[in-house]
Amino acid sequence: MWTIIEKAISKSSDQPFKIQRRTTVSGGSINQAFLLTGDKQRYFIKLNDDNGLAMFDAEYAGLQAILATETISAPQPLCTGIAANHAFLVMRYIDTTNSPHNHARLGEQLAAMHRKHFDYFGWHQDNTIGSTLQANPHNANWVNFWCEQRLGFQLALAEQNGFSGTLQTEGRKLIDCLGGLFDRYTPQPSLLHGDLWSGNYYFDQNGAPTIFDPACYYGDREADIAMTELFGGFHNEFYRAYQNAFPLESGYQTRKMLYNLYHVLNHLNLFGDGYLSQAQQMTRQLLNELGQ
Repeated sequence: MWTIIEKAISKSSDQPFKIQRRTTVSGGSINQAFLLTGDKQRYFIKLNDDNGLAMFDAEYAGLQAILATETISAPQPLCTGIAANHAFLVMRYIDTTNSPHNHARLGEQLAAMHRKHFDYFGWHQDNTIGSTLQANPHNANWVNFWCEQRLGFQLALAEQNGFSGTLQTEGRKLIDCLGGLFDRYTPQPSLLHGDLWSGNYYFDQNGAPTIFDPACYYGDREADIAMTELFGGFHNEFYRAYQNAFPLESGYQTRKMLYNLYHVLNHLNLFGDGYLSQAQQMTRQLLNELGQ
């Protein structure tokens, strides 16, 4: 397997590569990860079974899309492929040793990425959120897209997983009246990271922010900012700088609950009923905000 990967790296980088050291990298729950060191060359590689190739191809495309905005750094993807029944994704390694943490710069650069608008909601391919399929068909209407491809998709999956009753009843009711949260707000399609929690950014040795493990699509920028608040939150300097660069509009405090409900439902579907009560509480609170 490693010989095949060496050849793939050599071909993609246009320079010979031989693994001199292979170091396990911890932190992920879906893939195996390694730092591959050669002669003055270092690469980060993810491995999964061969069914994971589509997931890695979509991640490759997401990293390329982020880099193409020329606003914020992401790991440069090098190649994907199959080796000995394993799918792999290779990226150039970014050293974070003794890196200064410039949270304000992260906020400014994310705002710059979000300021670039596109022609539709969705994306040119499906990808994954965690290990769950994230469908991204083109749609001109954000509310329809969110109802069908985000909340509706997760609720249907939850029903398949045995979570019915109140979650489904109130979830469908929320979908039916969701447009009320957008009476005075019209989202524009921005490139979203899609899975922007505190474990998916770091700073390089020069303090440059880098975002990684994307689940990209074109959507309301508030969905990215909402997720930064879901699991502990980002640094205050990040929010201050983002707001100065690209202020959030009135109603965000309610809409962020809608956007984070998607991720809580996904955690329910991935990890079980420990997230059921939270999903139900968020759904009920949103219905209350809508007068239902």
